[in-house]
Amino acid sequence: MRVALGMLWLLALRPPPQAWSSCPPQCSCSLQVLGDGSMARTVVCNDPDMTLPPVAMPPDTCRLRLERTAIRRVPAAAFAALRRLEQLWLPYNALGRLGARALRGLGRLRELRLPGNRLAAFPWAALGDAPRLRLLDLQANRLAAVPPGAARFLRNLTFLDLSSNRLLRLPPALLAAWAPLPAAPSLPGRPGLVLGLQDNPWVCDCRLHDLVHFLEGGAPHLAFIEAGLRCAGPGGLAGVAFRQLQLRRCQGPELRPGVASVTSPLGSTVLLRCGATGVPEPQMSWRRVSGRPLNGTVHQQVSRDGTSWALLGLPAVSHLDAGDYVCQASNFLGASEALTSLVITEPPASTERSGSPGAPRAWTGEGPGAAVYDRLVARRVPPTPGPAGPGTEEGGPTGPQEARTVTALKVVGDTRQSVTLVWKAPRASSVALSVLYAVLGQRAMRRVAVPPGRTRVTLRGLVPETKYVACVCAWGLAPRKEQCVVFSPDEVADAEATQRLINVVVASVAAVIALPLTLLVGCGALRRRCRRCRAGHSAEATSTYLSLDGLSLGLGEHSGVRPQPSLSEADGLLSVRSSSSLDSAPGSARGGGQVDEYLC
Repeated sequence: MRVALGMLWLLALRPPPQAWSSCPPQCSCSLQVLGDGSMARTVVCNDPDMTLPPVAMPPDTCRLRLERTAIRRVPAAAFAALRRLEQLWLPYNALGRLGARALRGLGRLRELRLPGNRLAAFPWAALGDAPRLRLLDLQANRLAAVPPGAARFLRNLTFLDLSSNRLLRLPPALLAAWAPLPAAPSLPGRPGLVLGLQDNPWVCDCRLHDLVHFLEGGAPHLAFIEAGLRCAGPGGLAGVAFRQLQLRRCQGPELRPGVASVTSPLGSTVLLRCGATGVPEPQMSWRRVSGRPLNGTVHQQVSRDGTSWALLGLPAVSHLDAGDYVCQASNFLGASEALTSLVITEPPASTERSGSPGAPRAWTGEGPGAAVYDRLVARRVPPTPGPAGPGTEEGGPTGPQEARTVTALKVVGDTRQSVTLVWKAPRASSVALSVLYAVLGQRAMRRVAVPPGRTRVTLRGLVPETKYVACVCAWGLAPRKEQCVVFSPDEVADAEATQRLINVVVASVAAVIALPLTLLVGCGALRRRCRRCRAGHSAEATSTYLSLDGLSLGLGEHSGVRPQPSLSEADGLLSVRSSSSLDSAPGSARGGGQVDEYLC
């Protein structure tokens, strides 16, 4: 009787046969008796042609595995009928999107495995429909970031695998959520969270400071699938292990106290500076409150103590330059601004401006934190000439003819990054010049001051394969067309090298052509003389040998040599040699020198 009642009780608990026997045709189903006597069904589907999850699945399914299929998406509430589902595995499919309601109705879900898919984003809020979830496997997907809001849905996890994705960093809110995790009560002495973060392209800047510090803490409730995390960037830190890093915490820009107001006389040079600190290094800029363009150049530099400086140089200021200027420092954490007012006053009447106006001098910093300009970040408008004074004309400091001071401007190639400008300046000894140059088509021109007396200047730091325009003119005057030249540093250098190569080739060709011709003419003359030597009875041949020998010895026509008729070629040559030597012996004795012998 008891056995019969037990069997009836088990049959009452089990679903009807039509419920658990209806297995999808593309899948395989199996039953397993759990420890409490209940039945657990496992459904496995691995049809490569399957594009959507099966619709009709046994409602008593506890484990569902859809692996290596062509499923690209999961419709909303696709598994809502599976109230007993505890394990949902979707590994190595073509899944590219998971809807926010994909886990609707899965209140008993404990494992969600999605490795090897194409998920670029994950619906973290969908985890709210699975409060009992303890394992989340997102390995080998395309996740580029984890939003800060995901932290509140991951507090109950004991296993999280984010390895082999495209994560650059993790939000501090997520790290803060993991920090107070207690040890798992079901596994005393074992870690409360197993974490997989390896094989991601971590960017090791200040935003990774919290993660590196978190890993260095050695929390006992954390265990890592692979502890040796490494940087993928920036370039200088690629491949460096996290344990070897010393990163600074991110900090918003903070401006250093500066001058609130600057007063300067008309026509003088004004240098406005502004400094700020921050991590990462803030970007510095100047602008006018009125919205007018800046009548100067802005350079940015970094001193040794890590302070970023923005220097605004205003040459030959006028009343149009007066007003309020705003310096801004910004990085990804925010921006800070400071206001500086520029007041222009009339110069004293008794004060005479001596010398030529100078270019804005480069501020070198304060104390050991000195640095140099590293880049030009704003354009410069040519300054307006100052008012005419005694002895000057309206066209400039010394008259309109100053505009024609520079002539015959040309470019000489040095290297592919530098050129030399050469010009003629008849009045160069008394006039200060300016060289303005920039990339062709850009309005931001750099300025080089040329003292009186110089007629050449070298421009360095140019970019190859880039067109530049350069103008040389008297200080404070607009350049004329003939005082400007357009060039490319690499083309000029190649032209110079080509000209030198042409000169070498021409000289080599001339030597190759001229040498054989010279030898040919010399040999022809020598052959003709030898033919004359063969005719020993010829008086002309004899006299020729005597003349040559006499010239070589410096004796002239009265050397005392007599013709030697009727000689063969060999005898004639020897006779000439002998007679020369003999006849010239007295002269040599008289001169006290040694006589050289010349042979045909």
